[in-house]
Amino acid sequence: MITLKSRREIDEMKAAGKILADTHKELKKIIKPGITSWDLEVFTEEFLRKNGATPEQKGFEGYEYAICASINDEICHGFPRKQKLNEGDIITVDMVVNYHGALADSAWTYAVGEVPDDVKHLMDVTHKALYLGIEQAKVGARIGDIGHAIQTYVESENLAVVREFIGHGVGPTLHEKPDIPHFGQAGKGPRLKEGMVITVEPMVNMGAWKAKMDDNGWTARTVDGSLSAQYEHTFAITQDGPEILTYQGEND
Repeated sequence: MITLKSRREIDEMKAAGKILADTHKELKKIIKPGITSWDLEVFTEEFLRKNGATPEQKGFEGYEYAICASINDEICHGFPRKQKLNEGDIITVDMVVNYHGALADSAWTYAVGEVPDDVKHLMDVTHKALYLGIEQAKVGARIGDIGHAIQTYVESENLAVVREFIGHGVGPTLHEKPDIPHFGQAGKGPRLKEGMVITVEPMVNMGAWKAKMDDNGWTARTVDGSLSAQYEHTFAITQDGPEILTYQGEND
């Protein structure tokens, strides 16, 4: 079932989204060579609780952490760990924030120090693909319009869109209908309606699009060891167009 949110509910989710966006802005300041993803885990949980929020994914289906921290060839759901990040690594930090019962979900990929030009290209394309997908999310459009815009652009840049993990509805629980693939045909799929709150979160690989799972049952990584990036926003479908609830500001 797809739930439609009232203006009050969207505003409540936007308040959760502001806390999440502020968390990402703080993480950007501290991610550098020598820090660990466990440091980011501890910082995030403390920052959220200081702001009256909680990490919604902690405890979700047995997941034990406040963030997912996916490094280099890890596509998503990487566990925070005490391994130091090195110059030239990339790390994606994904989290869901609960603020007085309202949820917001956002992931961001960060460069650790300086990265090569091909890695910058991966990050730039993935970031642009996020916004190309969001631009399609208008009342009356089809879900396939989102995926088609993302896939067409990413593949034109000689990169690959992950198929196994997709966007989704948010609220009242972490994962709701509808499913939002980042690939597909324009004009296909359910129509978008005012009041839907969804995520678009393209995961883009430098090599093959396929994923393989680690033995921990959570972490997905590229089949060929190529790097992977991801950017994600939560946004509402409104008569005035998509309203991003996790927007970080002018440097977003």
